[in-house]
Amino acid sequence: MSLKDQLDAIKAAAVKRIPGEARAVMERAIDDVRAAGILERVARVGQLAPDFTLPNTDGKPVGLATLVARGPVVLSFFRGRW
Repeated sequence: MSLKDQLDAIKAAAVKRIPGEARAVMERAIDDVRAAGILERVARVGQLAPDFTLPNTDGKPVGLATLVARGPVVLSFFRGRW
């Protein structure tokens, strides 16, 4: 199964799982982000990320450069209701 097929399946499952009212709020937020022009500033495949430091789960600062020095890094951004 291709990545596109997998993503389409996830999206179809979300339509069934997420209540319509919540989906509408999420879709409006996505539309607002797109309207702000953010897509023109999104990092492209292969583009290096700028160095940054954020707190880890223990509240201690961790820098991207420190992690990259130990090997490849995968960044994941979570968005949703908690």
